[in-house]
Amino acid sequence: MFKKTLLVAISASLLSLASLSTLPAYAKEVSNKEVIENYATIALAGFSDSLNSAKKLKLEIDAFVANPSEAGFKAAKQAWLAARVPYGQTEVFRFGNPNVDEWEGQVNAWPLDEGLIDYVASNYEHEDGNQFAAANIVSGKEKIDAALLKSFHEKGGSEANVATGYHAIEFLLWGQDLNKDPKSAGTRSYTDYAKGKDCTNGNCDRRAEYLTATAQLLVTDLQDMVADWQADKDNYRATFMKLSEKEALRRMLFGMGSLSLGELAGERINVALLAHSQEDEHSCFSDNTHTDIAENARGINNVFNGRYSRIDGTTIKGASLAQLVEAKDKKLSDSLKTKLTTTENKINAIVKAANYGEHFDQQIKSENKVGNARIQAVIESLRNQTVDIEATAKVLGISNLNSETSESFSQN
Repeated sequence: MFKKTLLVAISASLLSLASLSTLPAYAKEVSNKEVIENYATIALAGFSDSLNSAKKLKLEIDAFVANPSEAGFKAAKQAWLAARVPYGQTEVFRFGNPNVDEWEGQVNAWPLDEGLIDYVASNYEHEDGNQFAAANIVSGKEKIDAALLKSFHEKGGSEANVATGYHAIEFLLWGQDLNKDPKSAGTRSYTDYAKGKDCTNGNCDRRAEYLTATAQLLVTDLQDMVADWQADKDNYRATFMKLSEKEALRRMLFGMGSLSLGELAGERINVALLAHSQEDEHSCFSDNTHTDIAENARGINNVFNGRYSRIDGTTIKGASLAQLVEAKDKKLSDSLKTKLTTTENKINAIVKAANYGEHFDQQIKSENKVGNARIQAVIESLRNQTVDIEATAKVLGISNLNSETSESFSQN
């Protein structure tokens, strides 16, 4: 039932993603200001949906730790998977917006050295030289609260010391994915949170405290970001709206290009493919990386088309970059729309394979030539659409956009 529910959710997500490529032609010309305002409105909606999903996740976690059961554990996992859908679409607001870029590390950092948090397998591999890679906070004596978790986050200057955010929660729910069954994700038992003699692997009470503390911190962090995008407040949105129109458009396009090229095509896909390494995939414990990729791509579509489908079924649609570009260079606008659709289709192939049990970590294995080709096709498609994103900037009078890239491309 759990897998069926997840498959339906992902399928609905993909249908929504695909629908962006069938938007009707625009007849009305729009102003830069209208486009910029709609962008901020979509940012608020996306972060608000992420917050609401995180609150639901926190409720499921609270209910589970109060009365540990297999059903409660599955419900918490399902809530985590659902929470990743709107959040993945907000990552397009990184890079160009410093408030999001500075905030994101505590919310979505990865990959992580699991031994910082909890017990790990005997063959556990961690970042070289990380002195806290086996700190095992769960087995410690210090009071587990938000302050402690934040103190361990990137402790010792190591980015692998991830103590907070979505992926810390993911590890606490799924445990390590040791690939005993290639079609299965992490296999942590709900009894890791059981009471008394039913507790497995020790420290069940502290593990529950960690899980609830980091879930609450995630909610708090998302509340801060929602506040930053509220209208008519003294906040980042107010600062953003006071920027010159060209600078605001530059930030929008820089976020699109940097997510498309450096982050998604590079750090999240190409790095894992080059190393053929499960440890380098985004959501490695839950095997949810295919959804991360699809939602990131959808976020780029959202910004270009000025459209966002909310988790309550309503749709925000307003003035868009697509309309601005179409008014100046219809051929380029059509080209980028086509390339975004091509990327969607190639990502859908990754998702389809994952839905049939061939998860991202299996598709990147060195011996899986068909899977590797499927992944490489997405990388190339993301690179190609970034070329048009750069061209779009020039058409709108923005020179030298210089989207962030990835060092991994120099190795390819």
